[in-house]
Amino acid sequence: MPQTPPIHESILRPGAAKVHRRKQRLIEFTHSSTRATMLMVGAALLAFLIENTPALPYFNEFWHSVHLSFAIGSFSADISLEHFINDFLMSLFFLMVGLEIKHEIRAGELTEPRKAVLPIVAAAGGAIMPALVYLAVNAGGQYAGGWGVPMANDIAFCLGLLALLGRRVPSGLRAYLSTMTIADDMIAIGVIALFYTQDLSVPWLLAALVPLAVLVAFNRCHIYDLTPYLVVGFALWVCVLFSGVHATLAGVLLALTIPARSEIELDRVSRWFSNHALSIEDRYDPGEPDVAQKEYLREVYSIRRVSSASIPPTIRLEKALHTFVYFFVLPLFAFSNAGVVLGGMSVGQIVTSPVAIGVFFGLLVGKPLGIFLATWITVKTGVSTLPRGVKWGHVVGVSALGGVGFTMAIFVTNLSFADPQIAAIAKTSILAASIVAGAIGFMILRHEALDAARDEPAGE
Repeated sequence: MPQTPPIHESILRPGAAKVHRRKQRLIEFTHSSTRATMLMVGAALLAFLIENTPALPYFNEFWHSVHLSFAIGSFSADISLEHFINDFLMSLFFLMVGLEIKHEIRAGELTEPRKAVLPIVAAAGGAIMPALVYLAVNAGGQYAGGWGVPMANDIAFCLGLLALLGRRVPSGLRAYLSTMTIADDMIAIGVIALFYTQDLSVPWLLAALVPLAVLVAFNRCHIYDLTPYLVVGFALWVCVLFSGVHATLAGVLLALTIPARSEIELDRVSRWFSNHALSIEDRYDPGEPDVAQKEYLREVYSIRRVSSASIPPTIRLEKALHTFVYFFVLPLFAFSNAGVVLGGMSVGQIVTSPVAIGVFFGLLVGKPLGIFLATWITVKTGVSTLPRGVKWGHVVGVSALGGVGFTMAIFVTNLSFADPQIAAIAKTSILAASIVAGAIGFMILRHEALDAARDEPAGE
């Protein structure tokens, strides 16, 4: 997500310039994938520490005993704080995912079939292989339904680790990884909708079609204001919540209906601004205080309205959600869900559990192997080519990063296992595999970057 360009300090008042610099530093901090990743890891580790201390009973009681209620007319609902985080706040994360998917389809790698096929096939291979590894260990067992856990990849963590290498990795690799993780998220969303839906309510599912149809109508009627979409989107979330389909999918559906085009013809904007820049200068009265500059401020409001309308609604919404989702929602989700209680379980019980083995090797071996093989076959058969500047060493490193399944894998774990002890074992394996996969992938990519840096002077 690109940052908003800072206001040039030459036009700011002396006191305002200092405040603006502080604000700009905060914006730079909250738009760092690396810092967002570190915050999520810190939240997960803190939860792990708390859940293995005497504070555990109070910790669990807090998440389950605190309830939130809401009512719409005669209809009312009451959900625990844990469910509010997992069902509502995580819907905002899935809304962000949906916006990223839409941007990739409209203006990213997914717009060109030949370019899109490579990361899409890689994502498919990276989803199928870990599921097969898990089933190879758990087929026919009590917990075979957990095959979806090692399928999921974590876009925030992967991009955060890649960001640590800065410009030392080719831009084509970032595009490949970004598109692959987006495709991976699309697969995960489909898996959740098709295989992790229980007690389906047909009346509520049919009811969900009404707000969805309204959202599509908004799009077709060229409504660019975000408020109607968010209001109807909340109604869609309520219907999906009670339909039995996981409520977070409402976020994806909402994102896909929001316009990704500007309200204004962008090729006409610069001429309009040029004309109004002259007009605004004529309307300024140096002898009047700011609040009395009515004609001048009217022109400013007009420019502000055109500026806002020039930005597609999907971009405006993504910008509004970015900091809240990556620096509050995801760390809060990690804090409330990533903790695992090791009390009563020996190390032997954990490492020999079929669930632990399936999840750990599914992520650490199955995921990277599936991504690499799918990429290799696609390139060698001539269906697609590697992005410019990307070598097979880069593909190996990115494939290893695919084993980082933190957020999505924990999310699917909550849907897969009702037994808290089995869920704890799965989460332990997710954390262990993600740390090892992330370290291996980072080291491989760092080695490739250093090799490229050594070769650069020789090629000049």
